[in-house]
Amino acid sequence: MREQVTQWSTNVSGSVSLNSKAHVTNSGARMSLARIHNLSISLDGFATGEPQSADAPFGHAGERLHEWMFDTRFWDAGGTAGVDDAFAERHSYGIGAEIMGANKFGPPGWSDDPDWKGWWGPNPPFHTPTFVLTHHSRPSIEMEGGTTFHFLAAAPAEALETAREAANGQDVRIGGGATVVRDFLAARLVDHMHLVQVPILLGRGVRIWDGLEALEDDYDVEAVSSPSGVTHLTFTRKVVA
Repeated sequence: MREQVTQWSTNVSGSVSLNSKAHVTNSGARMSLARIHNLSISLDGFATGEPQSADAPFGHAGERLHEWMFDTRFWDAGGTAGVDDAFAERHSYGIGAEIMGANKFGPPGWSDDPDWKGWWGPNPPFHTPTFVLTHHSRPSIEMEGGTTFHFLAAAPAEALETAREAANGQDVRIGGGATVVRDFLAARLVDHMHLVQVPILLGRGVRIWDGLEALEDDYDVEAVSSPSGVTHLTFTRKVVA
């Protein structure tokens, strides 16, 4: 018999809910999940363009992959409610730590700048311990609002174990970029993934799906279309009971 690790559902009003039944261990304790949220991809599967730079964090894609989110209440109090907002707001629910790649933390060469503290100013939007996967070690950086950046040279499984310890029983968000997401998917470490397919073609950049043939066999997959033109895809891991 198969049952979902955790059940995410969308009702007719467009709101997204997390059912109370969560994945539990044999001892009855809730297991910390590895989750991906609001990861936008083009029709041809690219999650970022190229080349990345300080002036163009997403390369030639610009902000086109994320325009759907900028119109939501999640992003701006004056934004709209509805399907896009309902999915977007799940980003922060129950998260105790984040893992991100070096290319999300900064542009090429950031490791040579000892004053670089990320793109987000003094109060980054993570508000949790945040682990940056990089081979360039540096001391942890404590920011305003509860975010502390830790720099970690580790494989996905080791990084997830470290983040789970810091998450204090809550879930761990795999925050990207595209290469890190692909690595965690390839290692079969992701429990829930929310992708947003945006109706544009980029032609080049970093693709999510390369090397992940038949990934869908491990997940229950749902698709929800939005009036904004994007399609929300959710992947919820299956387990054999």
